[in-house]
Amino acid sequence: MTIVSVKAGTAGEISGRAEIRRIELSDGTLFSFKTSYLPSFLSGDSLYARGSAEGRELSDGEAEALRFAAACLRAERAALRLIARAEQSYSGLTRKLKRGGHENPCIRAVLGHLSELGVVNDGRFAEFWLISRLSMRTGSPRALLSSLRNRGIAGGDAEAALKKVLDADAELALLERYAEKNNLTEQGEWSFICSKLKFEGFSPAVIQRFREERE
Repeated sequence: MTIVSVKAGTAGEISGRAEIRRIELSDGTLFSFKTSYLPSFLSGDSLYARGSAEGRELSDGEAEALRFAAACLRAERAALRLIARAEQSYSGLTRKLKRGGHENPCIRAVLGHLSELGVVNDGRFAEFWLISRLSMRTGSPRALLSSLRNRGIAGGDAEAALKKVLDADAELALLERYAEKNNLTEQGEWSFICSKLKFEGFSPAVIQRFREERE
């Protein structure tokens, strides 16, 4: 099998470099691929430059690598469409791309690439998610962290995001809503109430502030 033609595609959607090629093979297939998804020994710009590549014989391995790079480009475009609509996590994108029919090796390659570029960032996703939840003043720090972990966010990223977005006033508002929803102030001694709030992840300083405002 030989290369019939090679054309430069549009500039790389993420990096801004002209990485996309449109290639036609002698078996009649025509597809676009991104050179950054090729193995290192095939990713040189000159290897698929127009003029030098046309008529060159392809090995079975090279043809397979080209088709893999094409599949990765399709997965990348699908991921970017999802990201354009809302912030996404690595885990969430993995599930959505799988549902879209993309194969695991392509998904790993694409999300690894987008993570390196900072387009996919679990810490940033966690912050946006927490801000949306805190605007409703629902849950507790413990429940919020658990929800983030259930969404595939690592414990360290989840805790760092919570620490960043939950200042003392926001935490107090969250605590007040939690206490009201669970009727905590009607459940007896402050020792029990404080113990319950501490278990739910509220800080000692905010628990003390809450208590002082009610005594």
